[in-house]
Amino acid sequence: MFLKDFKEFAIKGNAIDLAVGVIIGGAFGKIVSSIVNDILMPVIGIFIGGINFSDLKFIIKPAQGNIPESAINYGNFIQAVVDFTIISFCIFLMVKAINQLRKKNEAPPADPVPTKEEILLTEIRDLLAKK
Repeated sequence: MFLKDFKEFAIKGNAIDLAVGVIIGGAFGKIVSSIVNDILMPVIGIFIGGINFSDLKFIIKPAQGNIPESAINYGNFIQAVVDFTIISFCIFLMVKAINQLRKKNEAPPADPVPTKEEILLTEIRDLLAKK
């Protein structure tokens, strides 16, 4: 039973569609990360006084000899938030465009066929209107 359900799931294309989406999403994320890290953040850094966001950190314990420093790298967090914002905005735009294409390709809904009750009520209404 389990194998049959899995086979149906895999054959329907759901697993393949999901795998393609994950692969494309990962590649898209790398592109956006590069745009943010290599193009946007340096420009933003210039506008706010030459700050490199990846250098922003709060040092908890300075380095001592061979022991590296302990720090909270909030600059990396800021970059991750910018990455996320840009990626989510791009995905929103793509989904919106796809939904608009689907609406254009869909046939307009047909007028609903009245039920027997609606037909009878219409006839009763018409008869009462004649009196």
